[in-house]
Amino acid sequence: MDGWWSAFAELVLPADCFGCGAGGAPVCAACGEALSGAGARRVRPEPAPAGLPGVSAAVAYEGVVRRVLLSYKERGALGLAGPLGGALAAAVRHGVGMGTGGGARGDAGGAAGPVVLVPVPSAARAVRARGHDHVPRLARAAAERLRAGGCAARVVPALALRREVRDQAGLGARERRTNLAGAVRVRAGGVRLLRGAPPRTTVVLVDDLMTTGATIAEAARALRAADVEGVHRGDRSSRPGGAGERITMAVRAAVVAVSPRAFEINRN
Repeated sequence: MDGWWSAFAELVLPADCFGCGAGGAPVCAACGEALSGAGARRVRPEPAPAGLPGVSAAVAYEGVVRRVLLSYKERGALGLAGPLGGALAAAVRHGVGMGTGGGARGDAGGAAGPVVLVPVPSAARAVRARGHDHVPRLARAAAERLRAGGCAARVVPALALRREVRDQAGLGARERRTNLAGAVRVRAGGVRLLRGAPPRTTVVLVDDLMTTGATIAEAARALRAADVEGVHRGDRSSRPGGAGERITMAVRAAVVAVSPRAFEINRN
């Protein structure tokens, strides 16, 4: 029943662009261009919360982008997951240094490797209010775009909230960090899936929007607490101390949009 009525309505009602209101398609050509992610870039609030990984954003959260994202996230226009997922895929490509063949080059421009997209978790009450869990759906759409471009990409819903958190709307950066401190955990099955990833895998935390960076920083902390970045491989019994071969797994982050007010809010 996940948003079934909204999905049905999109099929039978006249299609107007959610970005500008023009008739003919849910996202017109001009608004689709605004969501292309062609200008994807590295973004970092100042000051950045401790532990924030490198974050890439496809677009700024304003105008057309804001209207389309709100229509998808808060008003159940689930068909918009496609174009928004395409924007997220562009941010992922930028964040991992995607080569022309579709693989991740790594910091030194090395051989291509696979990508694992880990959705940032939403509060259960927010999911119930919206009628759908918006970030995993975006992650799946982004992974589909990445695979179509030749990148070995998959989604692992490895994170969950261990407790309820306040609605972050209206909170400053310090309040957001306090609200989220210790709130995210890695699911037991998620640890197994992430540690079983192939060598040179890049784990990319994905979300729809970054404002102060507090949510992504807390999600990254949870991954580090589970020792996801330092992965043990090989026969533990065959090496001194039983540690096995230790391979570092890179963790990055990518978002559809970044708030143009992020720097102002993050000074609070």
